[in-house]
Amino acid sequence: MMALARAVMLLVSMGVSCGHAADIRYLAPPGVPAKEFPSPQRAVAQIVSPSRSSEEHRDSLNEAGEIARLLELKPGMTVGDIGAGAGYHTVRLSRLVGPTGSVIAQDVTRSYLTALARRTQRLKLTNVRFALGKPHDPRLPAASLDAAILVHMYHEIAQPYAFLYNLAPALKPGARVGIVDLERPASEHGTPIELLRCELSAVGYREIATHQLAGDGGYLAVFSPPEPGNRKAPRDIVACRGTGIR
Repeated sequence: MMALARAVMLLVSMGVSCGHAADIRYLAPPGVPAKEFPSPQRAVAQIVSPSRSSEEHRDSLNEAGEIARLLELKPGMTVGDIGAGAGYHTVRLSRLVGPTGSVIAQDVTRSYLTALARRTQRLKLTNVRFALGKPHDPRLPAASLDAAILVHMYHEIAQPYAFLYNLAPALKPGARVGIVDLERPASEHGTPIELLRCELSAVGYREIATHQLAGDGGYLAVFSPPEPGNRKAPRDIVACRGTGIR
């Protein structure tokens, strides 16, 4: 009987894991193909880890709290954690937006999202959805996000112009995009702020503010997305050259 009970428990746990794996999918049809856009004229960093540093260290700097405050994130919002990785921000955003809000955890690495789905289940967080994306397209539902955060991952986006272009339709009117990165070249896992401004401006995003985060947290740059009727055609986007492209 004990062996049978253990077998049943194993099957149940496997079923839960498989169920979460089945929920890892694209949430929207494909956007504009990458071939329609220019490639970045700079290095692109490799994805090397689902987490930048320990969560205890990040909590000691109040990283999540500072980003939420500066982006004015509130209960009831839907927030996209783009490049969610291990889910440091997903978990904290889930509690912040509460039962009337939601978090869409997006990543291009399926295994990261599968592990994050198991984490949110253990923590009984029921307001998190999971979105698989492509390097050029986050594949998020239209007008679904009140805000999006891209934390220490922008330098890993292989097709930034296509990615930003395909992200824009997922943002509601008045939405904000918060990008956190370090003032160093992409080859050293950072993005010089002038290069970031250039690349987002090339797609039609408008900078609202830039803030320095505590400790080694880097900067938070806040942008508004291009208006739907004013988005440039992909062929009219010109890749940035110059500062910090190595």
